[in-house]
Amino acid sequence: MVHQDAILDALRKVQEPELHKDLVTLNMVRDLVVEGDSVSFTLMLTTPACPLKDQMQKEAEEAVRRVPGVKSVSIKFDAEVRKSSGLGQSAQLPAGIKNIIAVASGKGGVGKSTTSVNLAVNLQKSGARVGLLDADIYGPNIPMMMGIAEERPNVNDQEQLIPFENHGIKVISLGFLVDPGKAVIWRGPMLHGVIKQFLTSVAWGELDYLVVDLPPGTGDAQLSLVQTVPISGVVIVTTPQAVALSDVRRSIAMFNEVRVPILGIVENMAGLDCPHCHKHIDLFDGKGGLMLSEEYGVPLLGQVPFDPSVGQSGDKGIPISLAKPDSPQAKAFRSTAEWVAARISVLNAESETGSPAISVS
Repeated sequence: MVHQDAILDALRKVQEPELHKDLVTLNMVRDLVVEGDSVSFTLMLTTPACPLKDQMQKEAEEAVRRVPGVKSVSIKFDAEVRKSSGLGQSAQLPAGIKNIIAVASGKGGVGKSTTSVNLAVNLQKSGARVGLLDADIYGPNIPMMMGIAEERPNVNDQEQLIPFENHGIKVISLGFLVDPGKAVIWRGPMLHGVIKQFLTSVAWGELDYLVVDLPPGTGDAQLSLVQTVPISGVVIVTTPQAVALSDVRRSIAMFNEVRVPILGIVENMAGLDCPHCHKHIDLFDGKGGLMLSEEYGVPLLGQVPFDPSVGQSGDKGIPISLAKPDSPQAKAFRSTAEWVAARISVLNAESETGSPAISVS
């Protein structure tokens, strides 16, 4: 006879790689059933985008098979995304939003919006409920990149804006509220007001992640966001170019100053794989994202090689992660999304236990 206690004892020896506690202590083992020599259970992940799911499955199955009498093991997966503790204390933010991920850059033209869109797409593809807020007030390109016409959003009975939806993602943008081609000349209170409205007066519903595409730089929009709601973490986008790296350092310093956890760095345009000579060509001098990662002690979440199809897909409203899911670029964005979700899970666990969160020294 195989007893449940023996199975649980075996699973107590399997650690969640990121949280460094065993599966039983973390209450990740659910619906455990033992029938004769067969064992089945569900592993409840902290994010459906978990990058180490296969590792946990392998180690859990091996541990259970070592229990005398066990001949077959069946493991299913489910996910419960934890809510950032700061968001739970925010009276202004809709209760259904669990985590806010900001995407920032020191300068324009480095692929920040492309990263935001593909991050949102890959989180949604993993099974998460995702919203995308285009807070790039001066260049609201998300509607085009998400394939959504720039129309006026409707308002519900609670006088909330109803976000548009495409590719399974809810989207709101200033591009839906201003005439195409019209310059947006806003500073201070006006800028703060529209960002606050997008966060608090939109019918987002239940979201595991709200991805916020910030304008480049370190100005009013960034400060308005962090002053309105607690941000779960920020992803910094750069290219290997020296000018971009200089500006990124300013962004890192600003988010450090306002105590927003930095989840990591994404290096866009990380070289070109030549389709003719089949060699890798560096487009810029230096190692860019890797150097920043080592300098500030934050992860290099992904390196996305350059390819014209990335921009072309965005222009058509079908992000590269959907248009060419097997391309090197799509794979890099998928890996980035998985590690962003994992870092958020670690931050949320640390906030519950009182351990230090991710920081930049």
